[in-house]
Amino acid sequence: MDKSKKLNRLTSTLEVLWVSLKLGLTSFGGPVAHLGYFHDEYVRRKKWLDERSFADLVALCQFLPGPASSQVGIGIGTIRAGLLGGFVAWLGFTLPSVIALVLFALVLKGFDIGNAGWIHGLKIVAVAIVAQAILGMGQKLTPDRKRVTIAIVSTTITLIWQTTMAQIVLIALAALIGVLLYREKTDVERTELQIPVSRTIGLICLVLFFAFLVGLPILRGISTQHWLALFDSFYRSGSLVFGGGHVVLPFLEREMVPTGWVSKENFLSGYGITQAVPGPLFTFASYLGAINGGVFGAVIATFAIFLPAYLLVIGTLPFWNVLRSNPKIQGALTGINSAVVGILLAAFYNPIWTSAILKPADFALAAILFILLVFWKLPPWVIVIAGAAGGTLTIII
Repeated sequence: MDKSKKLNRLTSTLEVLWVSLKLGLTSFGGPVAHLGYFHDEYVRRKKWLDERSFADLVALCQFLPGPASSQVGIGIGTIRAGLLGGFVAWLGFTLPSVIALVLFALVLKGFDIGNAGWIHGLKIVAVAIVAQAILGMGQKLTPDRKRVTIAIVSTTITLIWQTTMAQIVLIALAALIGVLLYREKTDVERTELQIPVSRTIGLICLVLFFAFLVGLPILRGISTQHWLALFDSFYRSGSLVFGGGHVVLPFLEREMVPTGWVSKENFLSGYGITQAVPGPLFTFASYLGAINGGVFGAVIATFAIFLPAYLLVIGTLPFWNVLRSNPKIQGALTGINSAVVGILLAAFYNPIWTSAILKPADFALAAILFILLVFWKLPPWVIVIAGAAGGTLTIII
């Protein structure tokens, strides 16, 4: 690689780090809201991906176990700046919440901020962000009555059948319906993305994913090292969870509380504060690791729970263009994208709307933030500050 290409790659990597760090500091509201932030920053502002490519990447990450929003960020960083770009995209998005949660675990256990007005305001910010995401993605991904129907049926089933299995079944059925309805339709607007990762690297990552999944429990059984047991518990939790951050809660509870590594009280208080910090909900693992083993435990837990997500994204990206160009796969993605809009709409109602809009003042604040975001085009960090301030006022009103 000549000097100019190295310089361009370094510039791209630093740009990915800066943008992802900004998102890591301002992306409140959980995984659904994160997709809204990502869409606004990566698609609308930076134009690193077009609408269809972003939607397909979201659909791919919905198929994979692990934190979907983090996987989307890793994928975008990798497409933009290679393997290092994927890593710094994860690092920038994750580091702010890791630091906040580790500090809370080590220093702030005695403070109760669960009912603070600014935390409620951040929930209302998520309402505006997700509403914008649904509006934009819905216009692009559900332009006809068949796809609108898939989306609304997905919303209905998700709200009525509220289990992890529901989302997996919905995505599989939407893929099948998409193949049946749209397999003969080719997408002329679809762009060929340059994936700077070889298929060999992709296969190595997939082999490593399964090797860790099978090998770590064996090593744990023959070793007395506490850090290895921690790594195994968090790696398995990150490998087997479909549906994002909230779904990992029961997995981690079974790993942490019965073993005596973390008390039930500390577990629940940590999960509460995790809702109040920006970034991925999987950083709850950082808090648990810090409670159990200090800063070293936090590093082990954080790395272990996100490693499966990184290996799976890097493992599948080199084959993405081939899959996307297949008419049947295109049909499946069309169906999945419609279902994703429906799943987002269901999550918009519960838990985002139901936990944030509790009185008329909350609705008024959400409407103001939505107008500022969509029509006045203010940046998300301004919306976050305004929402936190407004949330404090709504407690008084």
